[in-house]
Amino acid sequence: MRVDLHQNLIASDAAIEAAALVESCVHCGLCSSVCPTYEVLENELDSPRGRIYLIREALQGGQATATTRAHLDNCLSCKACETACPSGVQYGHLIDLGQQVINEQQSRPFWHRATRSAIRTLMTSRPALNTLARIGWSLKPYLPQRLRSQVPNRPQHAEWAEPKHARKALSLSGCVQPVFTPGHDAALSLLLDRFGVSLVKASDGGCCGALNQHLDAPEAAKAAMRRNIDAWWPHIELGAEAILSSSTGCGAQLKDYGYLLRDDANYALKAARVSSMVRDPGEFINALWDEKPLSLKPLAEGEERLAFHVPCSLRNSLRAKVQVETILRRAGYTLTPVKEEHMCCGSAGAYSLLQPDRSEELLSRKLKHLLQGKPSRVVSANVGCIMHLQKSSPLDVGHWLELIAMRLPKEEMAHA
Repeated sequence: MRVDLHQNLIASDAAIEAAALVESCVHCGLCSSVCPTYEVLENELDSPRGRIYLIREALQGGQATATTRAHLDNCLSCKACETACPSGVQYGHLIDLGQQVINEQQSRPFWHRATRSAIRTLMTSRPALNTLARIGWSLKPYLPQRLRSQVPNRPQHAEWAEPKHARKALSLSGCVQPVFTPGHDAALSLLLDRFGVSLVKASDGGCCGALNQHLDAPEAAKAAMRRNIDAWWPHIELGAEAILSSSTGCGAQLKDYGYLLRDDANYALKAARVSSMVRDPGEFINALWDEKPLSLKPLAEGEERLAFHVPCSLRNSLRAKVQVETILRRAGYTLTPVKEEHMCCGSAGAYSLLQPDRSEELLSRKLKHLLQGKPSRVVSANVGCIMHLQKSSPLDVGHWLELIAMRLPKEEMAHA
């Protein structure tokens, strides 16, 4: 797909890079078969190919309109299209670059900018999230049912395993997990401890940068990446063997550090090293299990049937779906069939806040398929998906890490 870049954009790095990515598309349309928004909206411009056409028009000088922006905003950034593309189009990068080019041509309306800025500020600041969470938990008993379901439950205190092993893996501090789901990282630390690996917190780190990256603030995203790299680097130099995130959405962003900071003279090499060290917990634990099987308490009757919601980030970015499923089966679970497994649940970072109606439609569709196999519970691997599903699911929804960590024999947890 040839792009004749408009003369006003020849100095724009984002436009030059976007043009190269557009030209890799052969407009075959295979991506449409797995695109959630095309499935729901049945509009060619809400398919990956349609959005690529819109980005191409903007690059060639056709003034981007509010309609163009709306179609790009409809995208979930799930990257399902990348798994179906025979040409290897890096659509996830392209959609971000397309938004940057459009923002260079015309800024968003004030209210849109203010909303996105507020989401970025609240969701990436742990103090702000802590305050918001405490207010929500205090008011929850008095809220109408619809609003009450939007407030996550107050988490229980979670104890980490004491770091004491020579083998070490690094943890992402994150922003949402420590406030709403601290048990996810704690469970990961307990499981790794069983295999003789210590999970180390890098206290100076924080948000992975994904929210800023996808909400029109790429420079703020890069600042978050540099901060995490600085926090991890002393541990990397001392021999840490992997970087893990209990949230697959964050893990997908960490994998992208090398690409996103490739032009940064001070951080390019470090970012590439970080990306090469990122492993999904499922991938990492599965390899450890090959070396030394995990001892677990027996399953109670009726607890063996699980519905596994595969996050888009796990399937399409980290490509570690099979590894997590292997662990669950090794632990004795039966995974129930899930129709339209590739479809996004509608969480998609801040999508559920910016596009609530479409997000709820996707959520209802996903829950219907997850429950069809009559599981005893639902598990997933991404904090956003878990919290989104919890709002409406009649069954318990949790992280697979916590599910397995709860079955560690007491003697394995006595040191925690």
